[in-house]
Amino acid sequence: MLSERRWRFIHFTFACCFYLQDPMIKGTFPVDRFQTLDTPFYYYDMELLRATLDTIKRETENRPFLIHYALKANANPHLLKLIASYGFGADCVSGNEIRTALACGFTPDRVLFAGVGKTDKDILTGLEHDISCFNVESLPELEIMNRLAGMVDRKAQVALRVNPNVDAHTHRYITTGLDENKFGINEQDIPEALQTVIEAPHLKLVGLHFHIGSQITDLSSFEDLCVKAREWQKRLQKQGIKLPVINVGGGLGINYHHPNHFPMADFEAYFRLFERHLVPSPGQSLFFELGRSIVAPCGSLITRALYVKEGIQKNFLIVDAGMTDLVRPALYGAYHHIENLTSEEEMEPYDVVGPICESSDMFAEQRLLNRATRGDLIAIRSAGAYGETMASTYNGRELPASYFSDQL
Repeated sequence: MLSERRWRFIHFTFACCFYLQDPMIKGTFPVDRFQTLDTPFYYYDMELLRATLDTIKRETENRPFLIHYALKANANPHLLKLIASYGFGADCVSGNEIRTALACGFTPDRVLFAGVGKTDKDILTGLEHDISCFNVESLPELEIMNRLAGMVDRKAQVALRVNPNVDAHTHRYITTGLDENKFGINEQDIPEALQTVIEAPHLKLVGLHFHIGSQITDLSSFEDLCVKAREWQKRLQKQGIKLPVINVGGGLGINYHHPNHFPMADFEAYFRLFERHLVPSPGQSLFFELGRSIVAPCGSLITRALYVKEGIQKNFLIVDAGMTDLVRPALYGAYHHIENLTSEEEMEPYDVVGPICESSDMFAEQRLLNRATRGDLIAIRSAGAYGETMASTYNGRELPASYFSDQL
């Protein structure tokens, strides 16, 4: 008999196959308004973001679950202020992100600071603002944090990031929980880390932190994480160590192929899994660090067709957006659904490419789109995460503007 998690995986796969992407089905955009705007630009569907936040709030209420939004996914202040208004915390990876989070309404007692290479300046920023927790990723970091906290007469609350050696079954660039990854403390070093914290006068152990990767769509990986977390919970309880926090990180994926059919991650199944497989001790909270699954679906990169270049065996659709505006496809071959918003012509295959002087500046190969001509508006979907936040001015380009559905 198939296990419950295998049934879920089969159901997900079947759903993806059933909803084979129909290129004629397009998202809803204010195209007339777009025509007056300079491209490329980021467009955010704030109604979808609110619906996503409402769903997360509903699925976590009456459970000891606390959500911390990962600013690295998107730090646009307009989005951050809305997310903060829901009472969520912030997961930061730099001193500047801490300051940005606080400026946008997140409170210090709900700010976490993660990252494998925290600078002294960044650590001091966290201490200055009395944030709730530092997720510590190495033995040397513990020693430095204790010294810096002593310098400013503070006590840093820390969670040890355990590297659980769980395979997230995702791209190797976004897998973070294996032994060979740079992140986290390997399991064999945790006893020494625990002893270091106990003996450090300016550190206080408040939790364990886990994070196995990003864009995880096979929820069985999270079940494996729960097994590891339970094991460490029992080990510490036997030593008389009771922790108020177990932080399971983030990593919940979205459906990049079918944004019109699946505009939201399956938060119900995600949170139900942790409720079933990782029961907190009395008074203990489970922390989640969600980023992509919150903001990716609501964002699109809107670009304009510059040229249709006829090749020997294929056609190139050259647009005015490039890898400087959305680096994911060039960085690790990420898929984004693409729509021609202003054409209803027959479908034709195109290599969709940008103007950057790099051969990797390509959004898609042989993608079916409505026949394109110069000036057509093209939407590159699910770009709300790791689009704007990773944008650059390479080739002397300007950073794109951002527009929001509640302001157009």
